[in-house]
Amino acid sequence: MPPSITAAVTSAGSANDRFASFDVPLWVWGALIGVLAVLLIADLLLVHRTAHAVSFKEAAIESAVWIGLGLAFSLVLLAWQGGGAAGEYLSGYLIEKSLSVDNVFVWAVIFGYFAVPAAYQFRVLFWGIFGALVLRAAFIFTGVALIERFEWLLYVFGAFLVFTAVRIARHDDAEVHPEHNPVLRLVRRIVPSTTEYDGQRLFTRRTGRRLATPLFAVLVLVETTDVVFAVDSIPAILAVSREQFIVFSSNAFAILGLRSLYFLLAGMAGRFRYLNVGLGVILAFVGTKMLVGKWYQPPTWLSLVVIALVLAVAVAASLRAERRGTGVGVGVGVGDGDGSTDTNNSTDSTGTTGRTARAVDPEGGARDGTLAAENTGGDTGRPGG
Repeated sequence: MPPSITAAVTSAGSANDRFASFDVPLWVWGALIGVLAVLLIADLLLVHRTAHAVSFKEAAIESAVWIGLGLAFSLVLLAWQGGGAAGEYLSGYLIEKSLSVDNVFVWAVIFGYFAVPAAYQFRVLFWGIFGALVLRAAFIFTGVALIERFEWLLYVFGAFLVFTAVRIARHDDAEVHPEHNPVLRLVRRIVPSTTEYDGQRLFTRRTGRRLATPLFAVLVLVETTDVVFAVDSIPAILAVSREQFIVFSSNAFAILGLRSLYFLLAGMAGRFRYLNVGLGVILAFVGTKMLVGKWYQPPTWLSLVVIALVLAVAVAASLRAERRGTGVGVGVGVGDGDGSTDTNNSTDSTGTTGRTARAVDPEGGARDGTLAAENTGGDTGRPGG
């Protein structure tokens, strides 16, 4: 048998061995979860103890801190498990961080649609991130277990990512319609609701009845969209690492800073006109990596370089296009602190991707009837009925 064929057969049987793999004691898992819990609680009770509109400067500082913490954890992995594990963590962190930019823009659409005062937005995102951590953990552990049990799922995930990449790259003008989200419609039919805010409360009492405030509907949409986004991002990260600890920690540290990133970027959706192309290239790369992984696995450092380079080029090209006057306009509404968000623009398609549209409105497209009738006329026992 020729040496080249022998090498290919040998690599086929040991493809998974090229990923970092190590035993993680229970106390290490406990320490990681404890650190994440402390960071969340400190952010809620110390940094954002009182409701206020987060300024651009505050969001920039907090984003830098969260990114610094995320990168610092790679040093922990470097010292503990070596460069391979740290490289896989950084690759996963970059993938999740870049794909999560879509979360930011869709949150802007949701907040704009419901005219959520800026002072209340952080609390909703806090609970949204908390729920996202739980959901992501379930997805990650299930995904890794399935791949270990059924290796052929790698090809399914890989093909799905390539298909999603094409959709994202070609979907420049996807419209988003929060009122068409089926989960929100179901919740509105089941949970008695009011159209009036009561501070940061998710539920309030009116005439002796316990009613959900609009913030509860917003939280439902935030959690729903995260589930949809996880369908793309989790398989993408599994293309660069199969170690549950690495996949979960990179996911967790990436999404912890999304709240600050939202306040930093929410009004800038239209500035990133080539972001969808960059995300498409990244998904196509990791999808192809999954498809050919049985025969060839590029080194971890190469995956990291490709992901970082594609993301940097997409952002740089977008900003250059804007400076030259060819960028598209901002297409999402952002609350200004008094609930007077311009909802006329909140469902504009500009600056969003097909992935964003699918997250808010899985069925897509404009349809007759909106939620306007459900949001008028004061308190309702079963809105939207």
